Amino acid sequence: MLTINSQETAGLLPFDGLIKALAAAFAEGCEMPVRHHHTIDVPNEAAATLLLMPAWHGARQSTRYLGIKIVTVFPGNTGRNLPGLTSTYMLYDAQTGIQLATLDGNVITGRRTVAASALAADYLARKNASRLLVLGAGRVASLIPDAYRAIRPLEQVAVWDIDRGNAERLAQTIEASGLAATVVDDLERAVAEADIVSAATLATTPLIRGAWLRPGTHVDLIGGFTPGMREADDEAIGRASVFIDTEEALHEAGDLVQPIEAGLFSEESVRSTLAGLCRANRFARSSDDEITLYKAVGTALADLAAATMVYEAATLNGKG
Repeated sequence: MLTINSQETAGLLPFDGLIKALAAAFAEGCEMPVRHHHTIDVPNEAAATLLLMPAWHGARQSTRYLGIKIVTVFPGNTGRNLPGLTSTYMLYDAQTGIQLATLDGNVITGRRTVAASALAADYLARKNASRLLVLGAGRVASLIPDAYRAIRPLEQVAVWDIDRGNAERLAQTIEASGLAATVVDDLERAVAEADIVSAATLATTPLIRGAWLRPGTHVDLIGGFTPGMREADDEAIGRASVFIDTEEALHEAGDLVQPIEAGLFSEESVRSTLAGLCRANRFARSSDDEITLYKAVGTALADLAAATMVYEAATLNGKG
């Protein structure tokens, strides 16, 4: 059994290759039960979350793996200067059940999340989109610019975070990678000026207002994953053509659950899932003025595709 650490896992998941692997995986599909979602009470802090996310390739698929990701989310860790999310991925042979590898689930989660986001944007964002606004400065948010420049000609990245110091550090890292980056404080103006707005936060009240969106903007919401979390308001959802990663987003994401419960949005209003986009394999934006919005809660299919990519690359390179 291989143990593949965080540095090795990241090195074997370049965004250009990962985006292509995810496109193939979403188009093909896999067996993917509804994730186990458990709330854990933490004294004097926000409740924590335990997620169990299994997936496996079907009997008729030529490549057959089985995987499960175990995730813990502890919002109170922010005050401890610790990561809020920790995860481990275990990969098995789907024919025999023998464990093949243990991988760094944090790296898989972060990289597959932003790669799936970029994949969706490749179908939805304007072809000439060059100005990216990133909301958040954590581990996932820090990966967004690299993923997006694999699919669009980025020229400028603006960064906003509730902690300006974190935003400044991320902007410096982005600058070091060769992209122009600035820290923004006026969120309304920053949203209005962006071609793509990508949010990766743990916000429980909307940060993005629909009134701020100019025609042609693509909005990417990847932070919220419970009914109580929101990154965009009802007007943003109402103005946009809405796409989702999987049907689970309709029941788990506050950005959709709350307006559905209020009667302001319906499940039938969703234009497509990411699998639908990949199977159609054509640009889905109808005009340069259309506002598009992609809401993701994460999927075990993407985890399995990323873990498979890492394992096969590692064994090809002689690690096994």
